[in-house]
Amino acid sequence: MTVTEEAAPVSHYERIGGASSVKAAVELFYDKVLADPELAGYFTTVDMVGQRRHLALMLTVVLGGPNEYAGRGLAEAHQPLGVTPEHYAMVGAHLTATLTELGVPADVVADVQDVLAQVRGQVVAGGDGADA
Repeated sequence: MTVTEEAAPVSHYERIGGASSVKAAVELFYDKVLADPELAGYFTTVDMVGQRRHLALMLTVVLGGPNEYAGRGLAEAHQPLGVTPEHYAMVGAHLTATLTELGVPADVVADVQDVLAQVRGQVVAGGDGADA
């Protein structure tokens, strides 16, 4: 290994264990969301296999892993759903709880929370998307 390779920063994706860790987080996260009576209704007609795959790809990108996501944009996918600010906050809380429960380092959780704050306007109903 060269000095340059040793000095390369390690992504959050690599720090938490890569694809298997992201998959575990997505599985636990959706278990929590689907068990939440306030949120489960958003997913009654959703192909959850595909939904889990999409979130894993998006979370991989957020964590600095390879970008293989080719789905719809956040606003396009979420604006028609009428997501309320309260429900968005609840989803964020479930994601934070999931990552914490899985032992993800606090700085990584904080960075994910920052991204959630940045994209809020694209997801919450009536958001202008200006937060992107």
